[in-house]
Amino acid sequence: MHGQLRVAIAGAGMVARVHADAVRRAGARLVGVSASTPERGKAAAAELGAERAYDTSEDLVVSDEVDIVHICTPNGLHHPLAELALRAGKHVVCEKPLATSAAQAAELTRLAAEQRVVAAVPFVYRYHPMAAEARARVRSGALGAVHLLHGHYLQDWLADPADSNWRVDPVVGGPSRAFADIGSHWCDLAEWITGHRITELVASTATVHGERSAAMSGTFSAPAAGGAGDRQAVTTEAVTTEDAAHLLFRTDRGATGSLLVSQVSPGRKNRLWLEVDAADASVTFDQENPETLLLGRRASTEVLSRDAALLAPDAARLSTVPPGHPLGYQDCFAAFVRDVHDAVRGGEVRHPGFADAARTAALTDAVLDSAHTRSWTEVPA
Repeated sequence: MHGQLRVAIAGAGMVARVHADAVRRAGARLVGVSASTPERGKAAAAELGAERAYDTSEDLVVSDEVDIVHICTPNGLHHPLAELALRAGKHVVCEKPLATSAAQAAELTRLAAEQRVVAAVPFVYRYHPMAAEARARVRSGALGAVHLLHGHYLQDWLADPADSNWRVDPVVGGPSRAFADIGSHWCDLAEWITGHRITELVASTATVHGERSAAMSGTFSAPAAGGAGDRQAVTTEAVTTEDAAHLLFRTDRGATGSLLVSQVSPGRKNRLWLEVDAADASVTFDQENPETLLLGRRASTEVLSRDAALLAPDAARLSTVPPGHPLGYQDCFAAFVRDVHDAVRGGEVRHPGFADAARTAALTDAVLDSAHTRSWTEVPA
């Protein structure tokens, strides 16, 4: 595909703004945007600098004016919109979860392969150079055989019962919240770094706040008006999705691991923390301090700072500014979109795709099944 790529974004929330920034940084045209109503679509087009607003997301994903569709809607719309876009021959970038069930995610993965289009999902924590460096060191065998994988992904934006959001609603957000939303990122990163696959797990989930405010607030934002400061006036609704999840797991290569996922941990904004313990050394990545890795050995512990001259080739490729000039989340997103656009133009496929998202959907189903049966559950290959 030659010329400037034409991109449109379905959805107008927080993550749509991140996508729009990455699209521009990749040199593409943002030709359109859609939202929950035509009026909100027009406002979003003005805010994001899109060339036009589409009345509906269904119109946007099949438009002849669009080469690549970015789906940034609530989770329940991902599957139907992605299916429409794929059948229209569009390249698709879909936020995770790709679908609210493993079966639907697998269906979309098959359809994308049949249509021979680029189909990507932004597991963008892979794009931190130091995460790529951890991968290179583990997979080279330099640390020895991997024995343990452990860590957590903690947030606090739903810590108060006055906090609410469309993700809390299982019809709109899906049957899993905390694990599908952020636990999926941790598991994707752990499997990508190590090459191990989680084959069985036992999980426990917790709904800390059985009722939440009926007033919606934005993602990662303070409660809506009438929230924490006005508890007497709050209308509440029952909550069935999990605020937290605990996992023990085994991998196909004989390692064991544990994971705690929470969206109700006060003071933790986005702490994705992953440690890989191998026979000769350990490596730890902390997303809130992404410019370094902790390399541990019995005789010494080293803090490795990002410096392209000292990194493995893929980590160096992602290290786009000099050492000491921090790279962040939006830089990762921009690198991901650049890789997607390179693939659309016929270049090397480096980005996470629908198969990776289907993998995390299978893990999500296994977590929910295990929590329900209170037993070890196999994760389908």
